Parts: sequence; structure tokens; C-alpha cells
Amino acid sequence: MAIIAFIGLGNMGGPMARNLIKAGHTLRGFDMVAKNVEAAGATACKSAAEAVKGAETVVTMLPAGPHVRSVYDEILPACAKGTLLADCSTIDVDTARAVAKKAEGYGLDMVDAPVSGGTGGAEAGTLTFMVGGSARAFERAQPLLAQMGKTIVHAGGPGNGQAAKICNNMILGISMVAVAEGFSLAEKLGLDAQKLFDISSKSSGQCWSMTTYCPVPGPVPTSPANRDYRPGFTADMMLKDMKLAQAAANGAGQSIPMGAAAQALYALMVAGGRGSMDFSAIIKTLQGK
Repeated sequence: MAIIAFIGLGNMGGPMARNLIKAGHTLRGFDMVAKNVEAAGATACKSAAEAVKGAETVVTMLPAGPHVRSVYDEILPACAKGTLLADCSTIDVDTARAVAKKAEGYGLDMVDAPVSGGTGGAEAGTLTFMVGGSARAFERAQPLLAQMGKTIVHAGGPGNGQAAKICNNMILGISMVAVAEGFSLAEKLGLDAQKLFDISSKSSGQCWSMTTYCPVPGPVPTSPANRDYRPGFTADMMLKDMKLAQAAANGAGQSIPMGAAAQALYALMVAGGRGSMDFSAIIKTLQGK
């Protein structure tokens, strides 16, 4: 079993870290909120640089690109030769590639490995990891990621894990808006939500946003709609990901009109005070509630 430094032990990082401890690893942790380290069961360190000393692997789960750049600027000089680095944050592609290049300069293998599956997947150890990095780095990281997730896919070179995550979440954000619009229109037309679900979930309208995360109470008992939209994935986080997709599209010269429209709607939702709710509560914004 390995000594692992885990930096960023919040809503996602905490349960991911606990699964590594369950697998028998020794964890050294650092988080700006000290109680998060204790809750995860890791040995608390005073800084990120202290956490990585003596660690064979470093896992980071941080809010955004600037945090990732700052943390890796701090820890790279402190990492021992041969340390494996795995950044599981969802950030912009340019930052992921820049940090990977800097790690390479220190002779360290690194993967960008953002996740899909939300807090439920983090708790259950069923996350999907979209991994960017060299074939060697991926081979080294795969067994570790498998202790936190169920599906681990090598998406290509450095930054490609982030590219996959951005594209996936843009699709998710757009599809949730479409499903929410469909159920909102059904209500206005006098069509029962369960009837629409029974039909569309078995027809061409079927998608994950409907069958797993249905935005109206009733049809899918485990969806956030049945618990007052308490989040598995907040609207704030969805808006962040939609902005990442737009920035990537601008840089690549690719038009994403549906992505842009969905981003505007999530921005409206957040501006209306619903940023901490699950993103499926976009249906409330569409209904003017």
C-alpha cells in the first residue's frame, strides 16, 4: 500500500480520500478548511508542500485552474523523484497542459483525471475518470483511480481528460435544459409528468438527464427533484463548466450555440439565488418559479 498526499478534501475529495483509506493506503491531507482533513480520516499537514513530502502519489481535487497552478507551483519542488501526480480537478485545458509540462520538467509523471458521477459516485467509489497523460503515466495511475471509480478511460495526451470532461458536461448541461423545457411545456399542456416520463424514457427523448436525474418530483425517486433539489451537482458548478466549454470553444474557433444558450440560462439561475441548488432546478427558472 502507498503513502498518498491528498490535497483538496471537500465534497468530492473527502469521499474519494476515504475510499483510498479503505483500500489500505496511508493518507496525508491538506485542505484550506482543516476540519475536512479530519472528516476524511487523513493525517493533517500544515501545508500542501508538507503533505507531499515522502508521498509516492499526490492527488489533487481543487476548485479551478488558478488554484491548481498555485498548488503545483508549491508542491513540485517538494515532490520526491518518481512521485505520481493525479489532478482530479475540473479546470481549463490550457492550465492542465501547462502544469503537466512543468511536472515533466521535474521528471514526474502526471495525469489530469477529472471525474463524473457527483458526490454519490464519490461516496460509492463508482466515479468515471477521464484521463489525460502519457501511456506510462496512465498505466501507473489506473490502479489507484480504480480504487475510487468504476470506469477509467485514457482520453489521450496531457489535457485530454479535461477536454473530455468539458465536452461531456456541456452535453449534460444542454440536455438538462431540454428535458426541463419538455416537462415545463407538458405541464402547461395538461400532460401529467409521469405520463411524459413513461413515454419519453422509452422513446427518442430518452437521455441520462431524464432517466437518472429527472428534474420533476416523482418519476425518478432518487433524483434531486425529490429532495428539494439538494445538490449532487450544484448550478454554480454547472455554470463553471459551461464557461470552461465556452472558453475552450473560443480558443479552438468552434461555435457552440446551444452551449452558449445553456450557459446563459444557468447564469440566470445563479443570479436568481439558486446557485447552491442542484443544476436540475433549472426547471424552476424556466417556469418562472
